[in-house]
Amino acid sequence: MTTQEIVNKLWNLCNVLRDDGITYHQYVTELTYILFLKMAEETGQEERMGIPEGYRWADLKRKEGLELNRFYKELLLHLGSDGKGKVQQIFSNAQTSINKPANLQSIIKSIDDLDWFSAREDGLGDLYEGLLEKNATETKSGAGQYFTPRPLINSMVRLLDPKVGERCNDPACGTFGFMIAASEYLREKTNDYFDLPSDQAEFQINKAFTGSELVPDTHRLALMNALLHGINGDVRLMDTLSSEGEELRGFDVVLANPPFGTKRGGENAHRSDFTIKSSNKQLNFLYHIYLSMKKDGKSRAAVVLPDNVLFQDGDGQKIRADLMEKCNLHTILRLPTGIFYAQGVKTNVLFFNRGTNDKNNTKSVWIYDMRTNMPNFGKRTPFTEAYFKDFELAYAAADRAAVQDERWNCFSREQIKAKNDSLDLGLIADDSLVNYDELPEPVDIAGDAMELLQGAMADLQGIIDNLKK
Repeated sequence: MTTQEIVNKLWNLCNVLRDDGITYHQYVTELTYILFLKMAEETGQEERMGIPEGYRWADLKRKEGLELNRFYKELLLHLGSDGKGKVQQIFSNAQTSINKPANLQSIIKSIDDLDWFSAREDGLGDLYEGLLEKNATETKSGAGQYFTPRPLINSMVRLLDPKVGERCNDPACGTFGFMIAASEYLREKTNDYFDLPSDQAEFQINKAFTGSELVPDTHRLALMNALLHGINGDVRLMDTLSSEGEELRGFDVVLANPPFGTKRGGENAHRSDFTIKSSNKQLNFLYHIYLSMKKDGKSRAAVVLPDNVLFQDGDGQKIRADLMEKCNLHTILRLPTGIFYAQGVKTNVLFFNRGTNDKNNTKSVWIYDMRTNMPNFGKRTPFTEAYFKDFELAYAAADRAAVQDERWNCFSREQIKAKNDSLDLGLIADDSLVNYDELPEPVDIAGDAMELLQGAMADLQGIIDNLKK
């Protein structure tokens, strides 16, 4: 059985819980609790993870009926209050939405009967990641906001090229997808860290990859995802845009897709280090990200942001200008529409390096249009990594100006300043729209229309004459 087949089987178990009125997102959270116990048993890590005897998978599957429901609730409470480390964090304030013992028993039995040999061979982390992706692509779940398309993540990671020993961070980490991709990228380059000295391998596992997440249930998914991918870095439950975020500093690599929208009630972020005030969450995350980077000329970031960040006046213009002063904003990728959970949202990736000083770091910005004249992505036309090939070649070119690609254009800092620091630039001509420059003169259009009307009138008169005869 393949990983995808196991994922589909797990996902279909949700049908068992319909009578309990459980949503897709509740179901994935519920599965997280149960899968964690089963996966700990499968990997023989129950002791190391700190799961106490009496509250393990074998104890859970031994129960039946009302006793099973009672024990399951007790297990969640015990692990959330008396568990250790990551276990305590995953089960913190955990509650079950499953009311019928038969439903709970059916899920436990179905999970126990899965092909766990194949799952271990393919990687339990990949299995869980597949489940999260299934949740995100299922429109009824509403979880797409927490899941960035994997082809986009992988491209961003390749272009930032994280190195061993660097500190990587995602300040709005969702299910931790960016950090997992960065970790897998380095594991592949270092033979799963076996080629590294022990102290470097330990750093990669325990300190290299960190993140923050505001939503408790999503934070729970991030912890589980990190653990199953062999990452023991700090995944915090916190509001990055609060004063807590001020201590997040000194990162070499930042990868992020911050949440869209405004702060609750339209209030500004509560940060003493934010001298430019804004209620726009994406602008504040952008502000936080470049302040959190090392001032060494090498630290780098790739951030997914909606179009409004590129052109918003007032606080938007100020933050963009400050970004281009403190950082070298060298590349913007205009992404296709329809690849995120909100089909109409237009997004971009901003690539920038923090300078060693805070003045005149951006000299020019290269913009690649991967939006115009592109397919409508969906189930019939999946969004794959192949679409990034030309962009990645242009991005990595030794001489960017020599790249022959109409989608690839450069704008000087002076040109951008002349447009009030707007970065809403670089889109090519849309083939589906009329090119008004090529239209005839109005008098010629009117003359042609008159000739057509006169011809039609003559034809109608002919029909009338024939009918009279």
